[in-house]
Amino acid sequence: MSAADLPASSAEHPPTRMLHGLRPLSAWLLRRRWPVRVHGAEHLPARGGAILAANHVGAIDGPLLAIFAPRPVHALTKQEMFSGRLGGFLRGAGQVPLDRFHPDPAAIRSCLRVVRDGGVVGIFPEGTRGAGRLDRFHHGAAYLALVTGAPVVPVTMIGTRPPGGGSNALPPRGEPIDLVLGEAWRTAQQPWPRTREHVAATSVLLRGHMLSEQDGALSRTRRSLPGPLPAGQSEDDPDTGLVEHPREL
Repeated sequence: MSAADLPASSAEHPPTRMLHGLRPLSAWLLRRRWPVRVHGAEHLPARGGAILAANHVGAIDGPLLAIFAPRPVHALTKQEMFSGRLGGFLRGAGQVPLDRFHPDPAAIRSCLRVVRDGGVVGIFPEGTRGAGRLDRFHHGAAYLALVTGAPVVPVTMIGTRPPGGGSNALPPRGEPIDLVLGEAWRTAQQPWPRTREHVAATSVLLRGHMLSEQDGALSRTRRSLPGPLPAGQSEDDPDTGLVEHPREL
């Protein structure tokens, strides 16, 4: 599929200079504290637009995805992070602000521009940090896949929060961190209009694929997820997408 086959986007491509330039140094610095291991890099196409969809368990998931993914990633990041110096840095590093509580056409246009230009978008379908088992699954990744037809590569983040640790807890120094990329999932590009029912059904299929790949990642690494956040530490999150009661881990 060529860029000519994708819907037009009026957004400018997010900045790339810092995103590309800082990755080697950032990776070196982080690996001085934690052994970061990337598995399944071959599942992300070497070129062309793509979507990385990751579970979300710890505070460092976003930076790790942007720094250690096989290709630079423009990750959707909650707009609350885009204030002060950190906000300037995130924008300069090509990350995309997202309003989680209201429809955000600007974020969609930015993601579409990235995919049209052959780049990689990163999405955390759970929306907020938690157990990482996709018990809440927002529709953004499925919607973008329907709009673009781009492959969605699942990512399982393992070891980014200690077992039972709080929302901002970091893993102990020297504790390994695994990023496991699974087999790409695809759906046919769907021209406008896209019904809510179609998007929801696509989310069900994508979530099922991600859970299957996550089970495989945990089995291969012989590791487990950290479990739910302590009581009272879950962030507010819009009541949208697919929701299941948390399962026993």
